[in-house]
Amino acid sequence: MTPNCLVLRHVVHEHLGLFAPILAEHGVRYEYSDPGMDLVHRGLPAKLREADGLVVLGGPMNVDETARYPFLAQEVEAIQAAIDRQIPVLGVCLGSQLIAKALGARVYRNPVKEIGWGEVSATPEASQDRLFRVFQPTETVFQWHGDVFDLPRRATLLALSRACPHQAFRYGTSVYGLLFHLEVDRGELEEWLRQPEMAAEAREASVLDDITVRSGDHLPRLGGLARDVFGAFCALIDERASSLR
Repeated sequence: MTPNCLVLRHVVHEHLGLFAPILAEHGVRYEYSDPGMDLVHRGLPAKLREADGLVVLGGPMNVDETARYPFLAQEVEAIQAAIDRQIPVLGVCLGSQLIAKALGARVYRNPVKEIGWGEVSATPEASQDRLFRVFQPTETVFQWHGDVFDLPRRATLLALSRACPHQAFRYGTSVYGLLFHLEVDRGELEEWLRQPEMAAEAREASVLDDITVRSGDHLPRLGGLARDVFGAFCALIDERASSLR
């Protein structure tokens, strides 16, 4: 059977990006789930039971905005169920915050928003990690977040930045949270900057021109990191699927 990955998408313009062709190259089938709709129609639990892996993407909401987005609390429960089932889970930006919350960690507003290209530092533990061992001690990645998380209990810190002490972590052997975006390509970045609210946020942070100017320099390396990191995650999905055959 072909391994399959469920992808939780919160807004249509924050999609798999570079991750989609990497999944295809590794023979992993994927399906998008929009939690707000699938939880209302009670479709998410059934989809999750059939999944060999789970990816949780970004979005503009805060994990605690459950009055405005009631599905967020149910989504945290779904992530907890996936972790309990020991299927590989990877969260990006909001996705990493939801995983952290599911693991009992605090998610809160950072004093500084990180938007645009910025450096992260890999921890010594990253060099021994299956996904993060390809990271150099310092890498330039793409950021777009205002919220951060405490490191979940028993999690391993893999990366940090000057403005944020917790940029990436691993929990157990196959649960990963990445506050930064490895999945973006030029097309997705342009799509983001066409969103009025995101463009306004970038202007307010005085990084709109910087994003455009620096993308040509940093997107190729980001693409290489995405291929290696997401490729290793695909291998985790395949191993999980194979163990059930």
